[in-house]
Amino acid sequence: MDAAVRPHIHLPVYGSPEEVVASLEPSYPVFCVRRHHISAVAEQFLEGFPGDVLYAVKCNPEPHMLKTLFDGGIRHFDTASLAEVALVAEQLPGATSYFMHPVKSRAAIRSAHQVYGVRHYVVDHVTELEKIAQIIPKGPETVIVVRVAIHYEGAVYELSSKFGAPVAEAIALGKAALGLGYRYGVAFHVGSQCLDGEGFIQGLQLVDEVIRGVGTDPVCVDVGGGFPGEYLNSMGQEMESYFSSIQKGLSSLSLPEDCTVMCEPGRALCVDGESLITQVHLRKDDALYLNDGMYGSFIEEKYNLHLPVRPVTTRSFSDAHQEYTLYGPTCDSLDIFPRTVSLPVDLEEGDWIEFDRIGAYGAACRTHFNGFFANTFVEVTNNFGES
Repeated sequence: MDAAVRPHIHLPVYGSPEEVVASLEPSYPVFCVRRHHISAVAEQFLEGFPGDVLYAVKCNPEPHMLKTLFDGGIRHFDTASLAEVALVAEQLPGATSYFMHPVKSRAAIRSAHQVYGVRHYVVDHVTELEKIAQIIPKGPETVIVVRVAIHYEGAVYELSSKFGAPVAEAIALGKAALGLGYRYGVAFHVGSQCLDGEGFIQGLQLVDEVIRGVGTDPVCVDVGGGFPGEYLNSMGQEMESYFSSIQKGLSSLSLPEDCTVMCEPGRALCVDGESLITQVHLRKDDALYLNDGMYGSFIEEKYNLHLPVRPVTTRSFSDAHQEYTLYGPTCDSLDIFPRTVSLPVDLEEGDWIEFDRIGAYGAACRTHFNGFFANTFVEVTNNFGES
């Protein structure tokens, strides 16, 4: 089994990052998992969203994340590869996977259908539908989910330049899926880190156009992801406002009672679920050299989402702060944080620094470059910054 898909889920439990450091004295990075945050946001989505909540596995596929969400009531999973389909099936019996990537290999389609019983497949182009039709027998047990493009400027990262069909093509795809004997649904994705709910209203207006054009009721409507995390420099609205916007958008559609509404949150479900303890391995004036960096767990920082940061209080620090340049551990000069960080002036080699809100994409996007790889996980029961 791949090292990134570790079979164990039970993690050692500590009261705080300070206890972690006192016990382990780690020279390596340590992820601090806060299950209570993961469970709380799962409950928020299950209570507030008017339909099925699909966790986007790509955002953090770690076993403890999947199991904590499952234990919190999440039973549906947005998978983008056969490996993710297999991971969910093997770790979470009773969970349902949906193949939501618009481009899939023939081998992946075949195995997803024949081995894992996946029934929902996203398409945004006629050749993808034709590919599926050559592999999966025609019949109403398979749902072709047509992804319509939406270009919404309220999202930090747009996605429709790569995926999504114009309305006219989406209508044609829906009709073609029905003509092949499948059932159909409609999906969109407003973009990652969407800062307000208006994009969901606009997306549902596009869904309405597609449904009217197809002329047959869909079996599902998928509003996608985009639900934001809260970063120092990027904060969306309260999550309930997104649910309200979706409810408003849905109210203008005439959907049958048996039409399932779905969403695909990734970042929002897991971002607060992990922090990362790093150690200072060298100080050069106002530069700190850490044991994790741009080739490791800090892809969010690389793309200008700023994480909260604090020193782990293993000793007394000065109240005076200064700006530091942070370097990662590799020999590549590109391994540098794109911003400076304010920390105590008396930080020195051997001290530890904790970065919060790294649960989204941090662990998922690590590399093994130069042999550095953060792969230690513990559970902590406090909140970030609590003594």
